Amino acid sequence: MGFVLEEKGIRIEKFVLGPYGTNSYMIVCPLTEESVLIDAPAEEAKLLARLKGTHPKYILITHNHMDHLFGLSWVRSKLKISVAIHPLDSKALIQPPEVLLSDGDVISFGRRKLKVIHTPGHTPGSLCFLTERFLISGDTLFPGGPGKTRTPSELNQIIESITTKLFVLPDETQIFPGHGDSTVLKKEKAEYAVFASRPHDPDLCGDVLWLSS
Repeated sequence: MGFVLEEKGIRIEKFVLGPYGTNSYMIVCPLTEESVLIDAPAEEAKLLARLKGTHPKYILITHNHMDHLFGLSWVRSKLKISVAIHPLDSKALIQPPEVLLSDGDVISFGRRKLKVIHTPGHTPGSLCFLTERFLISGDTLFPGGPGKTRTPSELNQIIESITTKLFVLPDETQIFPGHGDSTVLKKEKAEYAVFASRPHDPDLCGDVLWLSS
């Protein structure tokens, strides 16, 4: 199913769901058991079962691609809580969101806070969510490279988002992406430095890897 990371004052559960192996995350304040769900892929009954026993406050959407939204309508109807997304990605939702998020916003639940970081590139409204040294990066940053882009300008945009908004975070920040395994920011910064030191085809885009693209 994923993993459970538990430290003083926070619990993060990862779920790997649906045909595309999409990661969804539940972050819980153990002191109050208030929680937020980040993304709602398929196999939504599994999400609801894991949320049981907590007090969900929000469903936060990292971006509007369907593999991250397959279960949203069903989970939303069962939980009856607010859905939050960046306005540039909101039109993809079947129902309008209750909350529109902007860069720098803060989401509070229990005694926890999540900072909203707008990281366009993979989609115009892509978001990351930061709490202390834990970053839910959606499809913006993966182990070894950025999220997939369709044009060279999108690649330039996602690299700017990563370098100006994520690489300024502490090296020990743990990155939890929208697919695959977690990584550590220090590793990604070192591998990006290799990428940045080399010339690249001006038409480069798509699935880019720091060390081999």
